[in-house]
Amino acid sequence: AGMKFFLQYVGCFFAFFSAGFLITSTWTDCWMVNADDSLEVSTKCRGLWWECVTNVFDGIQTCDEYDSIYAEHPVKLVLTRAMMITADILSGFGFLFLVLGLDCVKFLPDEPLIKLRICVVSGVMLLIAGLPGITGSVWYAVDVYVERSSLLFHNIFLGIQYKFGWSCWLGMAGSLGCFLSGSLLTCCMYLFRETSSGRLHSAYSLRKGYSSAATVVTNVHLPSSQTATSKMYAVDTRV
Repeated sequence: AGMKFFLQYVGCFFAFFSAGFLITSTWTDCWMVNADDSLEVSTKCRGLWWECVTNVFDGIQTCDEYDSIYAEHPVKLVLTRAMMITADILSGFGFLFLVLGLDCVKFLPDEPLIKLRICVVSGVMLLIAGLPGITGSVWYAVDVYVERSSLLFHNIFLGIQYKFGWSCWLGMAGSLGCFLSGSLLTCCMYLFRETSSGRLHSAYSLRKGYSSAATVVTNVHLPSSQTATSKMYAVDTRV
């Protein structure tokens, strides 16, 4: 029981921070940051929804939102948005399901098997959430690196070059956390599910045996005179 509680709390810890990291990375503006800090007087960050410029000296930040989502955008931007939003939704619901499956939460307290199944379902959701999250963040980072390397290889300087920033790192960390939490809940909690099923089956068989034995004992100790009298009464009644 102690190991079961420990696994639940560890999985909940990783699920909470993983969902938070994924949501934060999706809605922050530093997926790409300028790589030439020594030559610039401002820090330029690009996110999935807007681009911000921060002055190095006074710290004033100005942001420009991209065009409408219905406008034409690069394929990298559109697919990364879709994958990160999918990861946000799945990880959020996975965390909520996990909270309902915790033994310390008074939800279905008399149904331990159902609560274990809820934990397993939340683990599956977290595993699925990690897949689009890691795909979107790593693909975005690799694309930024390839673009920068190709410009350097061809000696092309456009005035500013980018590298992937902390928002992209948060997306990777959140996705890995989803994988870790989902693995704990699906693999380890399944073993406890099998153990609990065996215990409940044994308890049911034991109760059934006790009930059968009590019925036999009652019939054995039933006085024969009462049985005969009952039969005679039944015959008289039918007559």
